[in-house]
Amino acid sequence: MSAEDLDNYETAAELALYREYRDVIKLFTYVVETERRFYLANKVDFNVRSAGQDVYFDVQLTDAWVWDVYRSSRFVKKVRIVTFKDVNVEEVQKSDIDIPDSL
Repeated sequence: MSAEDLDNYETAAELALYREYRDVIKLFTYVVETERRFYLANKVDFNVRSAGQDVYFDVQLTDAWVWDVYRSSRFVKKVRIVTFKDVNVEEVQKSDIDIPDSL
């Protein structure tokens, strides 16, 4: 496989992932971003924990979709995220979703 073939494959996979995201975002209530992943979920349980003087986040998602081009199945029943890094949780405003169909 040439470098160009690999680049074309990755581009096609990323476009397919975007199209899937566009189709499924309306099914979810929350957007969750971490340093490593992007999730859509219908339930988010967000907890701040401490270990000595360190603080970390323990986030549990239910009924989730994972933005990951290399996953064969992106729909996940439960996800647990434990991280010392930032976590951003936003509630999706259904009326704000206006993703163009042209892509």
